[in-house]
Amino acid sequence: MAMPQSRAPMRTPLGRAIGLGSAKEGVEHWWRERLTAIALVPLCLWFVAEIVHHAGADRAEIGAWLRHPVPAVLMLLLLATTFHHTALGLQVVVEDYVGHEGARLGLIIAIRLICVLLAVFGIFAVLELAFGA
Repeated sequence: MAMPQSRAPMRTPLGRAIGLGSAKEGVEHWWRERLTAIALVPLCLWFVAEIVHHAGADRAEIGAWLRHPVPAVLMLLLLATTFHHTALGLQVVVEDYVGHEGARLGLIIAIRLICVLLAVFGIFAVLELAFGA
């Protein structure tokens, strides 16, 4: 009677690696970083142009400017995209340079929470200027 052969030793290195590690989500993360970077180019150029245009303006003038829908929406997009891109980039740095798994996870969670918190504060400030008295 022949003994059953184990399939594990017969697998190729590629066959053993498929489905493991960053191959599952690394490409998606990379694409999100690139798309947010591309989105930030026109948003940042717009923001710099508006800052130069409104140099020396007081709170009332900025509020009047942000009461228009286009500047308010672009400012909200800039904030959301900036902090999302920041969280993605810092996550890569932590994954690459922090060796301890617990510390890595803690730092990634802290980075995401801080980025969300800063984005919420920024969005609140824009909405207060746009709709406030």
